[in-house]
Amino acid sequence: MTDKVVHNVEESRFDIYSDNELAGFAEYSESDGVRDFHHTVTYPEFRGRGLAAVVVREALHQTQADQKKIVPSCSYVEKFVSQNPEFQELL
Repeated sequence: MTDKVVHNVEESRFDIYSDNELAGFAEYSESDGVRDFHHTVTYPEFRGRGLAAVVVREALHQTQADQKKIVPSCSYVEKFVSQNPEFQELL
């Protein structure tokens, strides 16, 4: 299986595709150089494969590359950042 993350700027989210099928997303709102990640979804048929971690990791890497900060309103993103210290600087 091939997983791919795409920054869907129009929808303000990072989409994750599994074999070219939308499997979930990490949604955010953005203001003044800060992305507030407020919702992470993995569709039921794709759960249990670690795709939420894949999409959130890529979203945070892209946010770093874009030189933006984050607010982890989504409990999953908050937990992910607390468990991955390399993203603490984004807070």
